[in-house]
Amino acid sequence: MSDTSKTVKTDSAEAAKVGAGAAEGQTTVAPSDDPTAAPVTVVDPRLLVREEGFKGYLTEFKRKVKGGELGSLPVVIGLIVIWTIFQLQNDRFLSADNLSNISYFLSATGMLAIGLVFVLLLGEIDLSVGSVSGLASTLFAVFVVNQGVNAWLSLVLAVLTGIAIGALHGWFFARIGVPAFVVTLAGFLGWNGLMLWLLGDSGTINIPSEAGPVHLLGQSSFFMDQAIIGAYLLAGLAVVLTLVGNFNEQRRRKAAGVPFRPTSEILLRVGALGVASFVAAAVLNDSAGVSNALVIFLAALVIVDFVLRRTTYGRQVFAVGGGIEAARRAGINVPMIRISVFAISGGFAAVGGMFFAGQTASATLSAGGGNTLMLAIAAAVIGGTSLFGGRGSVWSALLGMLVIQSIQTGLDLLNMNTSIQYMITGAVLLGAVVIDSVSRRSQKAAGRA
Repeated sequence: MSDTSKTVKTDSAEAAKVGAGAAEGQTTVAPSDDPTAAPVTVVDPRLLVREEGFKGYLTEFKRKVKGGELGSLPVVIGLIVIWTIFQLQNDRFLSADNLSNISYFLSATGMLAIGLVFVLLLGEIDLSVGSVSGLASTLFAVFVVNQGVNAWLSLVLAVLTGIAIGALHGWFFARIGVPAFVVTLAGFLGWNGLMLWLLGDSGTINIPSEAGPVHLLGQSSFFMDQAIIGAYLLAGLAVVLTLVGNFNEQRRRKAAGVPFRPTSEILLRVGALGVASFVAAAVLNDSAGVSNALVIFLAALVIVDFVLRRTTYGRQVFAVGGGIEAARRAGINVPMIRISVFAISGGFAAVGGMFFAGQTASATLSAGGGNTLMLAIAAAVIGGTSLFGGRGSVWSALLGMLVIQSIQTGLDLLNMNTSIQYMITGAVLLGAVVIDSVSRRSQKAAGRA
């Protein structure tokens, strides 16, 4: 064996502890420059929590911060600061009615942000989501009002149209080689023009209340007839599913002989989630309950999060975003991943269009227009999804929209001009991108990029 080769030895006593689940991940390493030196024990940093208790949590937190792994910490701190400032300026900001409005109106743009998370994970951009959402709501209105098509069938057709449009954008990008920025910018203009043509001279198509899907997404529609039962039922369901999922993961990791979260940590995490969930349910019940729009949005987050973190397809999306050539050599069909990601973005844009139609009970010229696109992109980025690809979470759509909607609602309460809203939102977006850039630089310096 060469003097420069690395020698990795596993201590038999420690190996026995690994089998017992007491010290997983410990190995002994002899430095390459001196093979005769005494071996040094290397401990997986994730095990510090188990071995050192609270000190382990603190050590691991410091390690992540130094390595640029900030996660959702900046946006959570920012949200606390925003809520504190607005509450001090107007004591109605944290009232049940205002928080209920925030939770309702964030869902439409949040749906667009979910689809954009997929695109951003590839390090690309989709500028067409606003126009696609407006076109989808217009198609739904045309089918139902002008053509007399069944409302639920019209909904399916509108969403399928959004998926097809996204796949078309992805095909031009993945197969022809047109930059995503250019092809989606063309889509932004073209689909907006088609929407205007379909709406005609009136520019508005009112959707009747009998149109079930849209009526269910209105601000006056809530989960279950008795809102109080529905809110607490959802909170309890979230706690139970999280508890079962964590224990199932713990069991699988134990069986595989790899580090796992201790039961005390799982109970602490689930307990914190339970407190937050039931407090949120109580606050919303003080107003009118949980809106159907919020329930569907949260359900979409849970499903998409599972797809991204727990399925082969989700891992392939992250792999392509992390490095195209490496993903290709690993046998991943890169063009198909790209096409599917843009199709998902188009589908969620169409669903978001249904949410916008539910808010106004109509399809209008302003549907998906204005600053909708910018807010959707800002939500994903502010929430923590990297513009450089390969890093992010679908929950960033929720966190980012909480920040944006809180700013908009707070400034409305203070009777601030829309121009102020744009400037503050732009500053927050710039801050999020700066944090992302600094975080990536820190990760490279720590050898974790």
